[in-house]
Amino acid sequence: MSTNDGTRLNKFLSEIGYCSRREADKLIEGRKVKINGQIAGIGAKVSAGDKVMVNGQLIDNTIENHVYIAFNKPIGIVCTTDTLNEKDNIVDYIQHERRIFPIGRLDKDSEGLIFLTSDGDIVNKILRAGNKHEKEYIVTVDRPVSKEFITKMSNGIPILGSTTKKCLVEQTKADEFRIVLTQGLNRQIRRMCEYLNYEVIKLKRVRIMNIKLDVGQGNWRNLNPAEMAQIQSMLIGSTNTSKKAIKHADIGKLAESKSNSKSANSSKTKGQQRSGGAKSNSGEYGKSNSNGTSRAKTQSSNKTNDRTKGRNRASTGTSKGRNRSGKR
Repeated sequence: MSTNDGTRLNKFLSEIGYCSRREADKLIEGRKVKINGQIAGIGAKVSAGDKVMVNGQLIDNTIENHVYIAFNKPIGIVCTTDTLNEKDNIVDYIQHERRIFPIGRLDKDSEGLIFLTSDGDIVNKILRAGNKHEKEYIVTVDRPVSKEFITKMSNGIPILGSTTKKCLVEQTKADEFRIVLTQGLNRQIRRMCEYLNYEVIKLKRVRIMNIKLDVGQGNWRNLNPAEMAQIQSMLIGSTNTSKKAIKHADIGKLAESKSNSKSANSSKTKGQQRSGGAKSNSGEYGKSNSNGTSRAKTQSSNKTNDRTKGRNRASTGTSKGRNRSGKR
């Protein structure tokens, strides 16, 4: 079993089509996976020649080339790999020989282009809104589209606690428009239209990045090498970093900013102290402000003490006089 080189075990089981990474993690946590006869732990890696067993069965560790397909999803098909609980799932509909899963989703009531793949690493790079990969839709609504509608849709609509990003929206027919998004919020286009009191009658995705919908409804095709090369070039610089990692990076920048701010404030304080010292030592005015006040306080304190002593002496003398007078 390899600990430094090779492929992480959960990724390996996913790539060979045995199960998803999440399911693989559960198997590993349940101590049901062995590498070369030893029970594998979370984070274990598989190298060429290693023997992997799951639930006592030897797994073929031959990793085939990944599958990338473009599918024209019909209305009524659900973009899920849950084949047990959803009878109209996309996996059973396509019946591909490899274990594949959709990149993103289209609503059950929507149709059009969707990618499916066996490559888990490419998914987040395509989907993450920050990477600005375009998805184009043709939408039919229940009444004529106005200029005000196009303007508001283009500039952003408040849904789901935030405002959608600015996007390209063009009218194509009296009751139809084209919209290009780089986001993928839940039922985004439908919610945007509902906010403006329009109802979506038909929603069809016709393009993802450089791939246009060019197969009949319910059909699919493999993406060719030239298309994949173009997609890979568009993914250069894209990230699949999680929000948590980004948040940590932001916290690091904030901490660095605070540290620099403290440093600057410290320098200012030192400068002020030096400047204050220079003023106090330059000229008689600075001296009289500090020393004069101190001397006045000292003189006042001495006078008070003298008065107190005088009273005490007077009181003592009177007392002695009374004592002497009493003795007489």
